[in-house]
Amino acid sequence: MLRVTAPDPVKVRRATIAKWTKLANRAGYLIYGIGMLVFFVGFATSFNGAVAATVIASLIVGSILLAPAIVLGYAVKAADRHDRELGL
Repeated sequence: MLRVTAPDPVKVRRATIAKWTKLANRAGYLIYGIGMLVFFVGFATSFNGAVAATVIASLIVGSILLAPAIVLGYAVKAADRHDRELGL
């Protein structure tokens, strides 16, 4: 008889965290890219207060997204590697 087992809740939670960290990484680096683009366009044309505020805001928001996403991403990878080493 075929036996169906429930998925491991730890692995399901880990996959969810991995998905969100990947999304936060992409968004954070995109916001950094936008900040760099605005900086170079402002540098080439006229660097005013709006350009400076946009660059500073993009650096702050990008850092807020990236800092925890990078740490959690490494934690998920380390936990997966540990499970593989134990044969789980």
